[in-house]
Amino acid sequence: MGSVAVYRRAILYLDKIVPQRFLPLWHHPAGPKTIFFWAPAFKWGLVIAGISDLARPAEKISIQQSSSLAVTGVIWSRYSLVIIPKNWLGFSVNVFVALSGAFQAIRGWRYQQSIKGNNKM
Repeated sequence: MGSVAVYRRAILYLDKIVPQRFLPLWHHPAGPKTIFFWAPAFKWGLVIAGISDLARPAEKISIQQSSSLAVTGVIWSRYSLVIIPKNWLGFSVNVFVALSGAFQAIRGWRYQQSIKGNNKM
């Protein structure tokens, strides 16, 4: 049995047991039955990794990688608001990806600037 078949059987089963008050969310075009829900939900792992990297020494920060995360976070934040249906979960996670990436890039850049300043003296 393929993964799509397993997914469909699971959804059919869950359709029967979802409480009445959660049905609007369950059947929403960006709800848990779609990729619009699960992709951003798993993307929170990037945010958690970014937050855990706050303990990383600044000399080990990749400015390019952190900048890339910041830029993609901004791009996907914008995209999640122009698609139909609007994906607010996608928007929120991508804002946090952008913020954590930008913060790390700034930390790395400041460290690089401090090294250049110390070498001039």
